[in-house]
Amino acid sequence: MKVQFIGLGYIGLPTAAVVAQKGINVHGVDVNPKVVETINQGKIHIVEPGLEQVVKEGVEKGCFKASTTPQEADIHLIVVPTPFKGNHEPDISFVESATKAVLPHLKAGDTFIIESTSPVGTTEKMAKLIFDERPELQGQLAIAYCPERVLPGNVLHELIHNDRVIGGVNPESTQQACNFYQTFVQGELHQTNARTAEMCKLTENSSRDVQIAFANELSLICDKAGINVWELVELANKHPRVNILQPGAGVGGHCIAVDPYFIVSDYPMESQIIGKAREINNYKSFWCAEKIRNAMLEFELKNGRKATTAIMGLAFKPNIDDLRESPAKYIAQKVMQSEQNNFLVVEPNINEHSVFKLTNYQEAYEKADIIAFLVAHDEFKTLEYSADKVILDFAGIFRK
Repeated sequence: MKVQFIGLGYIGLPTAAVVAQKGINVHGVDVNPKVVETINQGKIHIVEPGLEQVVKEGVEKGCFKASTTPQEADIHLIVVPTPFKGNHEPDISFVESATKAVLPHLKAGDTFIIESTSPVGTTEKMAKLIFDERPELQGQLAIAYCPERVLPGNVLHELIHNDRVIGGVNPESTQQACNFYQTFVQGELHQTNARTAEMCKLTENSSRDVQIAFANELSLICDKAGINVWELVELANKHPRVNILQPGAGVGGHCIAVDPYFIVSDYPMESQIIGKAREINNYKSFWCAEKIRNAMLEFELKNGRKATTAIMGLAFKPNIDDLRESPAKYIAQKVMQSEQNNFLVVEPNINEHSVFKLTNYQEAYEKADIIAFLVAHDEFKTLEYSADKVILDFAGIFRK
């Protein structure tokens, strides 16, 4: 069996490496030649604990190779981004391009699986595209959708142990896709149809977004009411049927901050709560930026000089290097629009950034007058609270 992955990013690369670890012949495809070169050297271009060793082993054993062009294979997985266009409308052009690239290499008996987060109906659209171009393959291919559901920082474990939802364009396709996932997934495989599987992925992340929006809305209310939101949430969660999440600086990443729009775009009148949750979580980032700017103005008026402000964290969540859709990055850009000086930007999980000059977290904490915690990185939790500084704790580091 030969398995081909189109897209070697945060999901495609770990999945390909895990499959290769089983001794299966894996061919990875990425449009970026540097990514391909890095992987073929047994190295990785992203941060994910334990991944480099698994990639290295696969490459050294000859089970895992990468290139910029697709080849013939038995199983083809589409694992490419689905960004926005226009007013948060999902753009499936990458999925379409990847499908077209694979088209000449498809043969009877192959399995074609989309893992990319997609609007409802995408799998059916790609099936139509395939059969319009290759009508001789009608009834000869298994076509299915199987969304990833992993947590960055724990991807290798969750790829193997999490349950998966698999939906084909017909029951035969579903079963054939399940046969593939059984080769490396120890979690339960739940069979459904393609449209339900697509909506399941969007529903999972929209649910999280709505729950986070409730916590973030509470934080806005508590700020006005003079209540410690961290203490409030902890106390409310003592109720046996209450489980409020922790507030933050907003919501980011390639899933929770994106997927709800896929529903809102297609079903705007029906998705009132989902749409409002997106507004609340986006507003929280704007609110944080305004809080920092106001603190800077107050400091200058009180002390007769501009404050040195530390922006603590750029990633979209703790202890990873991923800055996609990051509210912390948005906040940093927002507060630094008017001036570039007097800022110390900290992100311990990356070595350098094309826009921000990075500072060590301990140095920044020592030098800055205003400390704005935007991400709850573990390093930040080792710092001792200083009453001499203006601390804006949006991430719950000190919970004050």
